[in-house]
Amino acid sequence: MRAALRALPNQYDSLVASEQKQIEAIYEGIFNHKSFTGRSGTFFGYEGLGSIYWHMVSKLRLAAFEVTKNAVEQDRISGGGWSAFQSLLRNQCRHRGAQVSRIVWCVPYRSVFAHSRSAKERQQPGMTGQVKEDLLCRFGELGVRVSAGQLHFDRALMHREEFLTEAAAFDYVDVKQRWQTIDLAADSLAYTVCQVPVIHKRGDKPEIEIKMADGRTERIEGLALNRALSSQIFRRSHEVTQLTVIA
Repeated sequence: MRAALRALPNQYDSLVASEQKQIEAIYEGIFNHKSFTGRSGTFFGYEGLGSIYWHMVSKLRLAAFEVTKNAVEQDRISGGGWSAFQSLLRNQCRHRGAQVSRIVWCVPYRSVFAHSRSAKERQQPGMTGQVKEDLLCRFGELGVRVSAGQLHFDRALMHREEFLTEAAAFDYVDVKQRWQTIDLAADSLAYTVCQVPVIHKRGDKPEIEIKMADGRTERIEGLALNRALSSQIFRRSHEVTQLTVIA
């Protein structure tokens, strides 16, 4: 506000000199900026300053992902922009580890970041918001896209460190609420979308292999499912049991 008053044309100098204190009082009465600590004036028992802070970190991560994704889609991404995005991910404490960040990362909803007692766990709205934004960003980094009712996959933002360096087992719960295990080879990765496992493999020709519950296997060119197959996955109908994305 003071900078704005100083920037006024010279013809207002006398008015600024005579009324600045009054204007400052009005400004402070409205915004109370001297007392602002980054949170609301009322601090409820279930809130924690730490949980709100980490929520804001996740908001930054999600915003950076959205900007980077848009730049990639418009073919406007630069080496510096890509490096900045990856640096942001690495510098979040969950990626850095306790020795570097001086913070022990924990399961969301726990009270370790907050002021509430241990008997009042699962009362952290800031951490709840962080879970939401981290999920959105994580699926975005893995290349999951939904557009016009169709499920798409995009490896543009997927880092090479995501892929396994050796064989491993992937455990998940299917839509019938049964534990399943898939053996993964090196240089692959896996996650689930609506409880349907999605396996990523490297390849020169982009395509998707679809395993159906009746034993059939379909292959489609490109990295987008049609609306019918996408709908089956979204509805958890158990008609599609596995996707293998090659790109």
